[in-house]
Amino acid sequence: MTIAMFTASTPAKTGDAGAAPLTPPPRRRNPLRSTRVQSVLLLLAVLGLWEAGVRTFSVSKMLIPPVSDILVALWRGLAASPMAKDGFWYHGGITVAEILLGFVIGSGVGLALGIVVSQMPKLEALLDPYVAALQSLPKVAVAPIIVVWLGFGIGSKVAIICLLTFFPVLVTSIAGFKAVDPDRIDLLRSLSASPWQIFRKAKFPSALPYIFAGLNMAAAFSVVGAIVGEFVGAQAGLGVLILQMEAQMDTGGSFAVFIVLSVIGIAITALLRRIQQRVLHWMPTDTSQPRTVNV
Repeated sequence: MTIAMFTASTPAKTGDAGAAPLTPPPRRRNPLRSTRVQSVLLLLAVLGLWEAGVRTFSVSKMLIPPVSDILVALWRGLAASPMAKDGFWYHGGITVAEILLGFVIGSGVGLALGIVVSQMPKLEALLDPYVAALQSLPKVAVAPIIVVWLGFGIGSKVAIICLLTFFPVLVTSIAGFKAVDPDRIDLLRSLSASPWQIFRKAKFPSALPYIFAGLNMAAAFSVVGAIVGEFVGAQAGLGVLILQMEAQMDTGGSFAVFIVLSVIGIAITALLRRIQQRVLHWMPTDTSQPRTVNV
């Protein structure tokens, strides 16, 4: 009885058969190794050096404002009512509307024309010199003419954005449709596939990475086009707000508007990346990592 009680109360050794192996406690992940945390720390360090440098060397606020002035102007603009003419919400809403309309229309027309041209080699050869000539045309120089044609309303800004976003999507889509593997097309033709089936099963999926690359470039150009159009002539928008602040020597307010424009661009790019991940779910997210195959 005593031996049995002693055996039951004695803990099993790690080497005993049937005993559960001792697992080490999970290591706590160092948050400083995270890329996002490092990015935030880098931003804070740059802002701290900026503030300290401006204060230490007594740099004029009209040249480079301190970070504190920029944050105050940013808070003042965001705290204003949505319909206040001196706030960021009213002007930002107009600029975002211009960006979205111009981006959707310009990218949509560029993609549609890219699909048509890719299916007709003779049409591509016919339009190629004209596309090259129009693409090399400086769009900023054309902006004043477009404003004269369409006025100071939202239409002229949308037209400028369409002109900037049309060509990246057109060129990348045509390149994507040309990059399809010929063996896939030959295989589908051997199975008596129709031209529409070949386009839907082979050409369009192969061109999607190129199309999204063009859309990402067009997203950046759309923000630039909206501000250029508002600089040339507009009644409202973040570009108009920048001109007003520069006329008042409010450099901190101008930098605050730059931050708002950066946030708008980041939001559009993040939305495109989310859509790209949903559409191109079959593509590897990180090609630098080794891939393992289970056999």
